[in-house]
This record gives sequence, C-alpha cells and structure tokens, in this order.
Amino acid sequence: MPTIHVEMFEGRTIEQKRAFVKAVTEAAVATLQCKPESVDIVIQDVKKENWATGGKLWSD
Repeated sequence: MPTIHVEMFEGRTIEQKRAFVKAVTEAAVATLQCKPESVDIVIQDVKKENWATGGKLWSD
C-alpha cells in the first residue's frame, strides 16, 4: 500500500486537488502495479511564511 505525502503552498482549489490526486493515483497504479484502493495520498497545505528555500522565506 503506497502512502504518498505531498506538501504544497496553500491556495489550490478543491477541484485542483481532486485532479491532482486522480493523476497521482493513476501514476502509482501504472508504475507500482497496485490497485487504486491501496493508494493513499496525504496533502498538507503550507503557508508561504512556513517554507524557505536558499535561506529566504517564500513569503518575503
């Protein structure tokens, strides 16, 4: 059973998240040869003030 954890900036619509999890599930089924029912995806929305790259907050 693959469990896929995804962190992304907040602000995506529910429709975007639905399309994303559908596409990721299809990719997991195709590449891992598992059933769609066994694929779990956890999405964590992160505020830009809580994410940094290269020593700089994305909110800056």
